[in-house]
Amino acid sequence: MLVAAAVCPCPPLLVPEVAAGAASELDAARAACTDALGVLAAARPDRLVVVGPVENAGLETYAEGTRGSFRGFGVDLEVRLGPGAGPHGERRLPYSLAVAAWLLERTGWSDAPVEGLGVGESSTPERCVRTGRDIAAPAERVALLVMGDASACRTLKAPGYLDERAAPFDAEVARALGAADMAALTALDARLAYELKVSGRAPWQVLAGAAEGADLGGSLLYEDAPYGVGYLVATWS
Repeated sequence: MLVAAAVCPCPPLLVPEVAAGAASELDAARAACTDALGVLAAARPDRLVVVGPVENAGLETYAEGTRGSFRGFGVDLEVRLGPGAGPHGERRLPYSLAVAAWLLERTGWSDAPVEGLGVGESSTPERCVRTGRDIAAPAERVALLVMGDASACRTLKAPGYLDERAAPFDAEVARALGAADMAALTALDARLAYELKVSGRAPWQVLAGAAEGADLGGSLLYEDAPYGVGYLVATWS
């Protein structure tokens, strides 16, 4: 069953080495993420599943210890998903899970085994909810670290330019995450989310499925839109 969840944004700029001179601009977001991971640790889970968006369709699983890097952003920095040795081969973490791995390393996560799940951004809400239910079905205590950004269309200089629908969409997501409103997350419009370049829609709907029957309360720790992209941090416990 699901015992706790943390929702964090996944921009590589969250990593100070990637942000370089602009690193201080996301200090508050990093601090909120640290607090959110503390809630996961306090729940004493038997297993931590990290869920993040991927561009490919469908689901991708990543074993504990899988490596990722930020070389694609000009930084020679490697991370590893949890403390495990990792599988052999060339498979690498997608950027959303690499950011999660960095957060876990930064906070010294050692409270439970870790595994990663990449969810295709085109996955239907129904499939996302079903996936969440499957994650929470075993009797063990499961925690989720859910990675994803809100809209990328909040300002004229945003990656997706200004879209007047972006701010209301993000406000509803922030409300739903802060209230642990599973129905509202499940009802998010996948097409609108795609048009607003929302990477977190599918992972949030996985969370909604996993939380069914768990009776968790929500708390919104951070909400802002630096660079015209909505970043949210929340906890469910």
